[in-house]
Amino acid sequence: MERAILELPERRGPTATICPSDAARAVQKGGDDGWRALMEPARRAARRLVAAGEVEITQAGRPVEPAAARGPIRIRRRRRIR
Repeated sequence: MERAILELPERRGPTATICPSDAARAVQKGGDDGWRALMEPARRAARRLVAAGEVEITQAGRPVEPAAARGPIRIRRRRRIR
């Protein structure tokens, strides 16, 4: 799941965000709604990647603390300051 979360935004562009459902669909096998069962694992994987400094969780385009996020979230690669 972590790999999908890291790779999907890279393919879409440097400022791209993804929904946890994008990652769930990427790792789900088959064409049914089985990805829905992977939503919470995707959100947990995103929180682990936030802790590792790899991604940010956003709401309304702004980074939020994972514990404070309620409702829909987006995930983006962490922006590095150069």
